[in-house]
Amino acid sequence: MAGAQPTPADKAREAVVEAALGTLDLDAKARLLAGQDMWTLPALPEIGLESLVMSDGPIGVRGVRWSADDPSVALPSPTALAATWDPELARRAGVLLAQEARRKGVHVLLAPTVNLHRSPLGGRHFECYSEDPYLTGVIGTGYVRGVQSGGVGTTVKHFVANDAETDRLTVNNLVPERALRELYLAPFEAIVENARPWGVMTAYNSVNGTTMTEHHHLVNEVLRGEWDFDGCNVSDWTAARDTVGAVNGGLDVAMPGPRTVYGPALARAVRDGRVGEAAVDAAVRRVLRLAARVGILAGAEPVVPAPPAPVDGEALAREIARRSFVLVRNENRALPLPPHGTVALIGAAARDARVLGGGSATVFPARIVSPLDGLTAALPEGALTYAVGADPATELAVADQGLTLRAVCRDAAGEVVGSRSAPGGLIQWMGSDLPDGVTHDNLHTVELTGTFTPRESGPHRFGIKGMGPFTLTVDGTTYYDDVQRPDKDDPFEAFLGAPVPRAEVELTAGEPVDVALTHVVRLPEDLPMKVVGFALAHSGPQRDPDELIAEAVEAARAAGTAVVVVATTDRVESEGFDRRDLTLPGRQDDLVRAVAAANPNTVVVVNAGSPVELPWRDEVAAVLLTWFPGQEGGGALADVLTGAHEPGGRLPTTWGPLADAPVTQVVPVDGELPYSEGVFIGYRAWDQAGRTPSYPFGHGLGYTDWAYESLKVEGTTVRVRVRNTGERAGREVVQVYVSPAGPGPERPARLLAGFASVEAGPGESAEATVELPRRAFEVWDETGEAWVCVKGSYEIAAGRSIADRRLTAPINV
Repeated sequence: MAGAQPTPADKAREAVVEAALGTLDLDAKARLLAGQDMWTLPALPEIGLESLVMSDGPIGVRGVRWSADDPSVALPSPTALAATWDPELARRAGVLLAQEARRKGVHVLLAPTVNLHRSPLGGRHFECYSEDPYLTGVIGTGYVRGVQSGGVGTTVKHFVANDAETDRLTVNNLVPERALRELYLAPFEAIVENARPWGVMTAYNSVNGTTMTEHHHLVNEVLRGEWDFDGCNVSDWTAARDTVGAVNGGLDVAMPGPRTVYGPALARAVRDGRVGEAAVDAAVRRVLRLAARVGILAGAEPVVPAPPAPVDGEALAREIARRSFVLVRNENRALPLPPHGTVALIGAAARDARVLGGGSATVFPARIVSPLDGLTAALPEGALTYAVGADPATELAVADQGLTLRAVCRDAAGEVVGSRSAPGGLIQWMGSDLPDGVTHDNLHTVELTGTFTPRESGPHRFGIKGMGPFTLTVDGTTYYDDVQRPDKDDPFEAFLGAPVPRAEVELTAGEPVDVALTHVVRLPEDLPMKVVGFALAHSGPQRDPDELIAEAVEAARAAGTAVVVVATTDRVESEGFDRRDLTLPGRQDDLVRAVAAANPNTVVVVNAGSPVELPWRDEVAAVLLTWFPGQEGGGALADVLTGAHEPGGRLPTTWGPLADAPVTQVVPVDGELPYSEGVFIGYRAWDQAGRTPSYPFGHGLGYTDWAYESLKVEGTTVRVRVRNTGERAGREVVQVYVSPAGPGPERPARLLAGFASVEAGPGESAEATVELPRRAFEVWDETGEAWVCVKGSYEIAAGRSIADRRLTAPINV
């Protein structure tokens, strides 16, 4: 594809880049391509280059500190953003994130994640958009445009086929060329063409035998050659393994530092004749171009000289959340709630909301509005009761309730060298992010010390998350003084591994006790990054599950409507591991069935970032999927349940039981994971297998009804007229699918080819216009290694989901 024509400003920036490049010696160039610490590249004062700062996303901007004392706006999960089916809303989210990045001194956001939901067992799917490459590309394009309109770079990730977490550092994904082109590369291609991102991030995994940080074909020939990508290619953290292979494979920046395959190792490879200096120059040029675009290279005007108008982060987070909620069932119009009824709110996740996924997507919002908070504020006094019902947390979690803690750092002699507040039980200090006065050289121990005030009486469990020597003391008693060792060889185990229980202490509600967790810091010399990470874990008294369910049933029986919030946990959905099943943890399924038996007006709110099984779905009045809804999720939930706003979402991925899911293999065999299903994943695979899911791709109900009145196809333009036949205003997502009707290569029965949203009042009509992309009629010819238009007859269908197609029309291509 042809790239955008350079503007005079682009040419001026390139001139500055070339001049700066020409003054650098080999050592400076090699140093610039290696991270100097966890999140930054080195400054080069001799050319007026400031240090470039990167930060994790994608639902917030954490900055260089991984701590709750440096809060960030937390938007809903990427699955939620995709469920809005609204690229303009994605763009607005990006603008807010650019604002957050500028506030935190961040130049490049490590987002968006545009890998696909190949199998429902993928543990990190909450961080990706969809099972469909077209929807993923459209939402990702809006996101990138928004972030970069704020003058902040993006790194579209993880390039490519990083669709599961099992053995992600070493797995060799065997992907047929046609599937690679039509599915896994497609979102990246669309975003490069339509949003011109300033960066990509290459994945840990190999594709067809070559690790992605060394994949000359996919990076240099496809990404840069065919697609004309002119941005910077950053490795995933610790993914770069070989100096020569990486630089020749098109990798520009090896992160993190200070130990990488670039820097002195790269300079030495050039001097030894193993790498041509021209390859180094090309990488440096791209890094300097990125620096010029974000405004940290002297003499170069940034792409965005002044930031956009300020965005209200809390208001936008709430809007995205309610627009993302998908109402998949609503029998007898159970929702919205009756205006003067009573509500029994049930579920541990209603009180302690899970608003985001685990791993590198984690940020720390200044506030979290739980469902209990939101409904308490929205309903009249006396209309709401609450019962725990069942707790999804069957394991310890990082302590975050009732704590007043401080991290005290000491040297080897036991002298205090610095301290920092610790709002929760988590310590994650990366690179130079250490308390004032503390260095990696003088740091010997960190003591997380303070008080814990329980909110319930009974036996409380405490534990430790992390690796190395620890001492745990609660209420004056030392319960653990030993070395905790990893279960597997993963540099992120300290962050992603499960906490280990080490103490059980009888405590009284409201009575504070002293707690201390002391860690002796031992950083191996060959560690690629300097990280101090551990956590104090906790769980409260575990009451008898049957007793809790019985209490919830009584509350439900006494109320007009029962609202049950069920959820996954960070041991179910997180970075670093895949899921073993799709069941809800704990006794939550039992809880729903018991409540539904007691109250026919039972509404279930599903707080999960990706599909879970809902075996009771036909036994309840309504089911509302809220994903990980971000910090304002509880307020958004109240908006939707009370009818102040419609639930606006449509499913970006198919929901169904694991036993029926067509693609389930995520565990490599002998280091290899064959993508043997080819182009048939998601709804394509469900169609091919002839199976009916619980809820199909694109499905979602509102609070009004729609009639599809006409479908016209003129060339590649599809016009669909719909009418609001209900009693209130609403929004409809008109979806257009293309089905091959004639002979040709094996293809999915139908593909999403486009969509558009319309709004109308009661009785009003509206017209949706969708342009059919050429790719809807093309397949990748593996023999000719080219896109080929398959001529012949097709059916164009418009409707509410892939399974609810209301109007059709033939077309010849």
